[in-house]
Amino acid sequence: MPIYEYRCEDCDNSFETLVRPGHDEDAECPSCHGAHLSREMSVFAAHGANGEAPAAGGGMTRGGGCCGGSCGCG
Repeated sequence: MPIYEYRCEDCDNSFETLVRPGHDEDAECPSCHGAHLSREMSVFAAHGANGEAPAAGGGMTRGGGCCGGSCGCG
């Protein structure tokens, strides 16, 4: 299950939680139990698995592919 980051619109609390795919509506704020949430962009999504910022245009660059680049698949 993916970990999503949310911000509660009711109490402004930021948190992350595991959510089954297609069940975003099941998430609730752990502080106020509110359901008015906005999903935030996670640091992982913004920087990728290798810690580098994505290339201009959003494409993968060599070495950032499925195996970390040791086979040159990127």
